[in-house]
Amino acid sequence: MSETAPEPAGEPLTCSAKGCQQAALWLLRWNNPKLHTPERRKTWLACADHRESLGDFLAARGFLREVTSA
Repeated sequence: MSETAPEPAGEPLTCSAKGCQQAALWLLRWNNPKLHTPERRKTWLACADHRESLGDFLAARGFLREVTSA
């Protein structure tokens, strides 16, 4: 999985899960505390099908900070 930032206004948001082309409905905001300052956030985009699996992946590593709707 690669880091994905929200696309420019007017462009559709696409899920960050590998191979997925569905519309993103969720923003998963995260950081790696070993690499990033506490206030820095990276963003993965998730469709309804991948919100749980992407969130679980980040949460298991202690990286997930917040989930908001896109």
